[in-house]
Amino acid sequence: MKKAIIFSIVFLSLMSLWANGMDDPGAPSAKFSSRIRLATTTSTDNSGLLAAILPAFTARTGIEVDVIAVGTGRALELGENGDVDVVLVHAPSREKAFVDAGYGVNRRYVMYNDFVILGPREDPAGISGIGEAAEAFTRIADSRSVFISRGDDSGTNIKELAIWNSAGMSPSGDWYREAGQGMGAVLLMSSETRGYTLADRGTWLAMKDKLDLTVLVQGDSPLLNPYSVIAVNPRRYPDSRYLESMLFIAWLTSPEGIKLIRDFRINNEPLFIPEPLPAGL
Repeated sequence: MKKAIIFSIVFLSLMSLWANGMDDPGAPSAKFSSRIRLATTTSTDNSGLLAAILPAFTARTGIEVDVIAVGTGRALELGENGDVDVVLVHAPSREKAFVDAGYGVNRRYVMYNDFVILGPREDPAGISGIGEAAEAFTRIADSRSVFISRGDDSGTNIKELAIWNSAGMSPSGDWYREAGQGMGAVLLMSSETRGYTLADRGTWLAMKDKLDLTVLVQGDSPLLNPYSVIAVNPRRYPDSRYLESMLFIAWLTSPEGIKLIRDFRINNEPLFIPEPLPAGL
């Protein structure tokens, strides 16, 4: 509670500085930049979420957000190099390491959705309705059914490899294909090859009308998919747009940002849930 109050004070202070700089030519300038660079996952971009909510942030603050949509690993690398100002990613262990190493500050949980295992309706591996993701992966491997991996060190790829590890397997062979592509491209490849894949639910919902795939496994607690936003550390990178990044983080986790995320739907289905994390899915 105390952290939330402090963060609200920071948000209001930043807004006050912005307002003073904009409305009173004689007032001390906060020297806000008109742009920030956001490195984020392909899921937040492919799903349409950012296109839906960022115009409201720009309207509120005058700050444009330049989106660089890559995998989580690459997004954090851009942050480590000081090439962006803020990151929005979904790999908790990597996020913690990023902050612990001094590359990022003020990590804030934003929202969650979950991962689903998709495949062709004929389901040659026989995984439909299985309650455990690791068992589903084992059956896919045993049947040597085509599996399309992101293979790009994204949050989805990190989760996929963790599931293989929990199944006691290191996948290889002609059936296991690493695409090195974003989520949207991998979904299209999976549909075309009649293969299986792991996807975040948001991108699946945004693209499912274009795909000949169906959800076969869902609801296992390891499939939980939380997203966090982190500012690049201004002490390490003094030229980073830290105040603007903090304003973005504050807005994204404010009632206005939360409402926009909650209201973003496709066919009346929510793609992301800006609520406290559940005990399990």
